[in-house]
Amino acid sequence: MKSAAVLLGAFLALGAYYVYLPLPSTVSEPWRLMLLDASFRIAQQTCNLVHFLGLGHHLRVLNCMIGVFDQLNPQSSEGVKITDTQFDGVEVRVYEPSEKGDKTLKRSVVYIHGGGWALASARGGYYNNLCLIMAESLDAVIVSIEYRLVPDFHFPVQFDDVLHAVKHFMLPEVLAHYSIDPSRVAISGDSAGGNLAAAVCQEMTQEENVTNRFKLQALIYPVLQPFDFNTPSYQQNEVTPVLSRFVMVKFWIDYFNGDYDFALSMVMNNHTALDLDHVNPFRERLDWTFLLPSRFRKNYKPVTPTTGKAEIIQAIPELLDVRAAPLLAEREVFRLQPKTYILTCEIDVLRDDGLMYAKRLEKAGVEVTVDHFEDCFHGCMIFTIWPTSFSAGHHTRDSYIKWLSQNL
Repeated sequence: MKSAAVLLGAFLALGAYYVYLPLPSTVSEPWRLMLLDASFRIAQQTCNLVHFLGLGHHLRVLNCMIGVFDQLNPQSSEGVKITDTQFDGVEVRVYEPSEKGDKTLKRSVVYIHGGGWALASARGGYYNNLCLIMAESLDAVIVSIEYRLVPDFHFPVQFDDVLHAVKHFMLPEVLAHYSIDPSRVAISGDSAGGNLAAAVCQEMTQEENVTNRFKLQALIYPVLQPFDFNTPSYQQNEVTPVLSRFVMVKFWIDYFNGDYDFALSMVMNNHTALDLDHVNPFRERLDWTFLLPSRFRKNYKPVTPTTGKAEIIQAIPELLDVRAAPLLAEREVFRLQPKTYILTCEIDVLRDDGLMYAKRLEKAGVEVTVDHFEDCFHGCMIFTIWPTSFSAGHHTRDSYIKWLSQNL
């Protein structure tokens, strides 16, 4: 009996050690967040083991696990019609609020889900719930794009899928079919979906033969650059819940079908060192010592190695492709962007990507709203349904929908 008690105590102590993670005092519901993060880490480590044993790609296995979990709490609404269809060969899910006798044209949001270009689904419970609430709250047609995922497909497939679907949707006859006002359409997305939304919005604003353009873009904790993995938010939140710096670097490598052997060098910014002349033209475009307010820079210092590894960019030239890294685009492109909303969270490695994008837009003359949450974490906006319902999710979602309602 005594031995069993000792073993139980040791097991509980080990479990508490695994779950516990130091968090800022501002974070809401810290222990729930620790449990969520521990669950993610267990799932990721299990999938990494499966990958190591040659039984399946870790991202494909992880997405299957997420898919099962995602269907635990399916959402529906009698007031919203849901249709699965295709736009120019790309799968989409369309949410249409009931007309209730109202024949006026509706506004619309094109939404692109996150998940590191590899995880989640437009049809999954979390994003289905978000789009249902958006359709009801905004009385708007929501188009959620089911782009193809890593590891079966790599950049630029995801970008091309979203671009093709968006171009099809913005055709006058398609907007008319869904009774949408062409002057009241927004593009939006979270995390990797925010990356795709920003990149496609940049592309659409530069195309001369586009009849209809977006009125707004709304980016939720977007990932916008793989150039500098030592911005203050990357340094501050290196091992933060849900999305650590190393995991984000691996998502980028998977997106480009690169070599994991480069990961540690990329964490140290060896892929953008000073002696690599071909990366220098991009350096000033994300100089966070200038683009970030002092309250976010804090006492962090830039990490800019004198010498680096040229072979990384040679093997993965996509690291400097603005279709993957919209923060690297030229000023002339930023000048063309529509009115923009950017939501950022303090407990997030990607915080500074969004803040720097906002600053570059402002410098280019674009109206920008930055909605920053000190107590929130990456990915929180979709965590509003059981068993992962967080107050942070409700606060960020409500603030996001409020801005859309007032501006779209």
